[in-house]
Order: sequence, then structure tokens, then C-alpha cells
Amino acid sequence: MRYAYGVTSALLLAGSALTLVTGLPAGAQVAQNEQSEMRTVVPRAGAPSSFADLTQQLQPAVVNISTRQRVKVQNNNPFAGTPFGDLFGGGQGGGPQTREAQSLGSGFIISADGYVVTNNHVITADGQGEVESITVTTPDGTEYPAKLVGKDAASDLAVLKISAPKAFPFVKFGDSRQARVGDWVIAIGNPFGLGGTVTQGIVSAVYRNTGSGSAYDRYLQTDASINRGNSGGPMFDMQGNVIGINNAIFSPTGGSVGIGFAIPAEIAAPIVEKLRAGEAIERGYLGVRIQALSEDLAASLGLPKKRGEFIQAVEPNQAAAKAGIQPGDVVVKVDGKDVTPDQTLSFIVANTAPGKRIPVELLRNGQRLTVQAVVGKRPTEEELAQQSFDPDAAQDEDSFGSNQQQGPGALQSSLGIAAIPLNAQIARQLGVSEDTKGVVISAVSPSSDAATKGLQRGDIVLSANYITVAAVADLEKIVRNAKTEGRDAVLLRIQRRGQPPIYTPVRIR
Repeated sequence: MRYAYGVTSALLLAGSALTLVTGLPAGAQVAQNEQSEMRTVVPRAGAPSSFADLTQQLQPAVVNISTRQRVKVQNNNPFAGTPFGDLFGGGQGGGPQTREAQSLGSGFIISADGYVVTNNHVITADGQGEVESITVTTPDGTEYPAKLVGKDAASDLAVLKISAPKAFPFVKFGDSRQARVGDWVIAIGNPFGLGGTVTQGIVSAVYRNTGSGSAYDRYLQTDASINRGNSGGPMFDMQGNVIGINNAIFSPTGGSVGIGFAIPAEIAAPIVEKLRAGEAIERGYLGVRIQALSEDLAASLGLPKKRGEFIQAVEPNQAAAKAGIQPGDVVVKVDGKDVTPDQTLSFIVANTAPGKRIPVELLRNGQRLTVQAVVGKRPTEEELAQQSFDPDAAQDEDSFGSNQQQGPGALQSSLGIAAIPLNAQIARQLGVSEDTKGVVISAVSPSSDAATKGLQRGDIVLSANYITVAAVADLEKIVRNAKTEGRDAVLLRIQRRGQPPIYTPVRIR
């Protein structure tokens, strides 16, 4: 389960207090409305007195998913290198060790022959190791070894395959486009490792944009309780169709506070079918960095807000540049579709087939014009991360990359930082010469000495202990050598945008 900080309110409590104060049942309030000649709304039929029958029908197809991983961790044996080192299982060396780790999540069977859908992050080790095995457990307790059929990091979807002599119970995707705010839904999954847990709620919002800027930042929002371990589980409508795949929550505590997000079936189903068939997932790509049209930005341009997106930068030799799109343009419509917060430029382009020629309507210097763009093929998330870096983590359409943290876990455990290679394109974005040698800090642990010393995302490490750093592996090696020599810190030479390089000592943890 992925988490983001959010703020809750007391609207539900306030509504309850109002009912108690008036002392009037709902029917009495409707009668009052009729006397006032106000329009009455009759609820649709279908709200069940119990969800038991529906749950009994659907639950057999919802499974628990566990993985066994081999993860590299730093050896923090304080007696490493002494005669007592072996007593603590750390050996004589101080390098990384490989240990076992596990993850838990949920999934659901979509065919009688055992195809299972879940989230990609449930079965991925996130670069810290490798997944050795995946186990699917059905509600009756039977465990099946699972084969990974396909996965897609951009949409956070994965398809597994399990086998048995008998047919499996399964569920089908529904049409999430028919979902309305206020519709009943139920979620079934594996929160906190508790198998087969059912929660109910309503659709709180459709096509919710969370502000992440990704190509698939378009979710169904629900107040059905979703917690750690619910990732990859299904969200059902009252007809028993899967209209969403539980994916993330907003929470100040790490637990459900009634703001959960599910990948809509209209997005998930086509991707799942391609993964199941072994087909590559190809997405459109323009090669632009964008910014949402905020109120202030819209005011400065004399435009209505919440319509269109602002082009901050254009990648050379990509589709947008070839079409004549320029920094400062505002894209208002793509291929006949309005660009709005609910239908972002990222989403429209990503879901356009590479090679298709599309009209792009722009506002430039107050004038409306249309250019023709031939959509390119979006690079993989790994390729984007290697070629791009946004120090401010701004919203992006392609953003020249996905800004995923890269680099070995040894740096994170030793210095409290994550780093990615510096190339000419990232150097331009950071305002340094294209021939600059170094690595870019992509994340800093708040509890590390690096954070205390003021290091931040976007800083370039030019050297460590006076040795030039040309790759992440170089910095790793220098840190290892410093540990072997008994040093408690390394001296980093840091280049920050618009400032001269400075030397900063960072303690090794």
C-alpha cells in the first residue's frame, strides 16, 4: 500500500449532530421540503440490507499474495574486522549482506484457468533486491506457487498465473465509467495480513487527480476502509463487477481515514489483457515538462483556471519539438479532448498510440493556434529515470522522466542518500555544464547526517574524499573504503544550482 499525508474533517460527525438536534427522521425532513415546494430526490433501489450474499459470491475469487525476496542490507556489525566478528553472524567484512524479506498484498482471479491481477508494487522489490518466489493463497487456505506473466510499473499493475486440476472461481471487470459519486462499493483484501477482510463504503469521487503528475493519476476515490495489505485487491460494485483495483490512500497515520484510491477498471482492464497476452505496453510521448494552470498562472496569462496546462520545457528532437510546441505555450486541447484536471495532458498522450498524428490546440501570446504532432513512443520508466531529474519534483506530462529513486541501497544505509547518474540532459536541467562529472542526489533521509548538513535533492556530488565521482558505483566504493579504513565520515564536494562547489563532511551511519 502506498501512502501520502492527508487531512480529514468532521463532516460526518457534524451531520450526525444535526440529525440529533432536529430530532426529525429523514421522512419528516422530506415532508418539510415538499411543503416548501423543494424538489425531492428518491434514492435508487439497490442499497442492500446486508452485503453477506454478495460477499459470499465474490470472496472465493479474492486471494492473498506474498513474496519472498532477497534484499541487500548494509552490515552494521560493530565487531566486523575483529576476532569477535563471526560471533554475531556478520563475518569479517563490512560490506552489504543479503537477507530474506517478505511482502504481503491482495489480488483477484479473473479466469477459471488461474490468471491473477494485483499491483506491481506488491510483487516488486523496488530495486533493493530481487523477488525469489510469489505465493498465492486462496480463501480456503490452499497455497499456489505463482508465475509472473507480466508487469507494468507506470500503471502499477501485474498479472500472475497459478495452476490446479480444477477450475478457479473468478470475477470480471465492470465498467467504471458508469460509477457515480454516492454509489455503494465493497472492498475485499488482506489488510495487515488478515485474510479475507470485507469493507464497504461509497464512491467519494470519480477521476480523482491526486497531484502526482503521473500518466495514470486518475483514480476512483472511496471511503471504504483500505489499509496496508489491501493493495491489489478488488473494489466491487453492487452487481459484483470489479470497477477498481485498490492502490493507495491519503493518511496522516498510515491507516485508513476514509480516503482511498482505486485504479479504474476502464484503465486497468485493457492493460491487464495485454499483459496476460504477453504484449508490450506502448504509450504515447510528447517530450514536454508541464505545470498545472494554477490560479496565479492563469491570472498572469489572462486565462480561465482549470483549463489547459502550461509548457515549462520542451525536450529536443522529440514529438513536441518537431511539432513546433514551445516553452510558454498553454495546451488546451489534444486530439479533440479538452485538457482539464480530470483529463490531464499526461493521461491523454499516454493513452494515444505511438505514431498517430494528432492536433494539439495551443494558446501562445494570447493567440489560439493548432499544430500537428506525431506521437512518439514513451520510454520505459527506468529509461526515463536515467535521463531525467526534476529537483523540485514538479508535475510532469513526461517530465523527461519519472523521478523514481535510483541507486544501490548501500548509499541509503551508509549516508542516508539515494543517487542517480548525471548525464548531459540532467545537467542542463540542473543548470550546470553538460560535461560536468558527478552523481545527483535524488533523495535524502530526514534522519541522516546528510540532511542535518543541508544536503538536498538536486545536489551534485562531484567528489568524495578528493576522488572524482563519475558514477554511483564510484561513490559506493569510496564509502566502502572509508569504512574499511575506520573513518567515521566522508568529505563530499557538492555543487548546487547557482552556487560555487563546497566541501561538506557527512558522517557514515
